[in-house]
Amino acid sequence: MEDFFTSYECFKNLSEEDIKLFNDQKTQVTYYKGETIIKQGAFADYVIFVNNGLARKFNQKGLQKQINLRLIKKGDFLAYFTIFGETIYPYSVVAMKETTVCMIDKDTFKSLLVKNPLFALEMTSRNYKREHRYLDIIYDLTYKQMRGKLASTLLYLSSDQFKDENVFDYLTRQEIADFASITIESAIKFIKEFEKEGMLSIENKKIIIKNTDALKEVNRIG
Repeated sequence: MEDFFTSYECFKNLSEEDIKLFNDQKTQVTYYKGETIIKQGAFADYVIFVNNGLARKFNQKGLQKQINLRLIKKGDFLAYFTIFGETIYPYSVVAMKETTVCMIDKDTFKSLLVKNPLFALEMTSRNYKREHRYLDIIYDLTYKQMRGKLASTLLYLSSDQFKDENVFDYLTRQEIADFASITIESAIKFIKEFEKEGMLSIENKKIIIKNTDALKEVNRIG
């Protein structure tokens, strides 16, 4: 029996019996770069745990417009809302590199939350932390100019939570623009400006952040 669940902090409060139940009720699937893990509007019947890899979570608006919401990495959960009766995915998720996920039966997941208050508290805490990302998106869209939006995006993508992922190796300029909710032309323009101002450098099209404090100041000014 695979027991990789035990290697993750979020499952530390589960018993061996609970871990076995997770393993018995899971389906493990590997997705390759560019493959769709979740399709917005499709039927949702599982809680999804990311075992390894990197993915991009976004909301589709029409045929052309996407709003990138956040990056999904090892140890993250998706579709947690299914345990509360929601049946349709409100967003899409696409693998940015080879990504393995475990699809866990939502009723099994819910039963373990009810049975294990500490596990339920851990999951509540994780979801609370995610709220800050969405509040940042709302603030950026409402109050910031394009330079501030891009600075906010670059700070997010280069934050410590992704320090082991080298995310700029996998993101196109269009995808960075979609995180900032600006056009690709504007993203390219301001990336060049930030490079001239010493905030970042470009090596083989890869962005390397050089001056986080300066980016934070642009982000603060908005």
